[in-house]
Amino acid sequence: MVAEVRPPRHNPLQEIFWTRTGLLLLVLVVASGVCLIISAGMAPGTWKNLVNAAGTGTLVSAIVGFGQTLITATASQRALVSPVIEESRRTLRELAAEYRSMNKEFFPTHIFDATTEPDPAFNRLMMQDLRTTRQFFFRGFSARYAAARLLLSNSEWELRVIIADPRDATTLSGRARHLLRQQGVTADIHVIQQALSHEVSIGLVGLYLARSRCVRMDLTVVADPPLDRLEMFDESVWIHLYSNAGSMATLYPRTLRFSEGSFIYDMERAEFLRVFRSRAARHFQLAPDTTRQGFMALYQKVTGSPLTEDRFHELENEFHVFRHKFLTTAALEN
Repeated sequence: MVAEVRPPRHNPLQEIFWTRTGLLLLVLVVASGVCLIISAGMAPGTWKNLVNAAGTGTLVSAIVGFGQTLITATASQRALVSPVIEESRRTLRELAAEYRSMNKEFFPTHIFDATTEPDPAFNRLMMQDLRTTRQFFFRGFSARYAAARLLLSNSEWELRVIIADPRDATTLSGRARHLLRQQGVTADIHVIQQALSHEVSIGLVGLYLARSRCVRMDLTVVADPPLDRLEMFDESVWIHLYSNAGSMATLYPRTLRFSEGSFIYDMERAEFLRVFRSRAARHFQLAPDTTRQGFMALYQKVTGSPLTEDRFHELENEFHVFRHKFLTTAALEN
């Protein structure tokens, strides 16, 4: 923010003595003093009276000139300098407002560096955005973290989720290659693919458990979603830069937060809705009254694998273990 510039304080007396007018007044006072001193030492007569009159007149002229200069300097200050200063201040205020507008439109409000553990300050701020929003848009590989956050509050949201298609081999292999570069050559890509498919299953169960927190929950499954995770609220959008090469060695990547009304917010919202409404994607819906059997049927449609009661309880327990660990390390436990 540009600080408001305050005009310097002006002292008309000080300005007088630092100008040529002040120098002239000083010469008159000195000349008057000299004349009066000389006249004091002269014998009475015409010359004494003349020198005394000259000294007195010069002194009076100096005093009158001093007063007139003082009044003129003050009037000039008010008539000329003050309007210029006020105009400069107004221009600076407008320029500062323009810079603030540009900052809001193109620059993030917050930047969080990559970490190996959840950042409590990061998560507290995101939870504030979540609690004050009506719509919550999520795009990522799985929705485990979104489901964990939803279960922290009793608010009611319109949730729209875009996750990876676990039935698409390209989706799993693309994400697996990214993790393979992160974990090194010793990692097994097939093991990574199985772990990713398992994450999607846990995320689906988590969304089912959080269904009562939403007035509606729309689920879109797409092939090969972007690596960067997106979480959008009414007043902000959070972009988790998994594609950032500098974040490869950390579990939680560098994250940028942009405010509502910014260029990035509008662009990401338009892109999210485009993918969300795409006919190439598969669309599902969870309602607050969705039964266990209804979810099992939805799970099979999404993953292509049946879900038994035992498998459901196993995934439910794994989600709660993940949720407890995340909330504890992120300092979000109630």
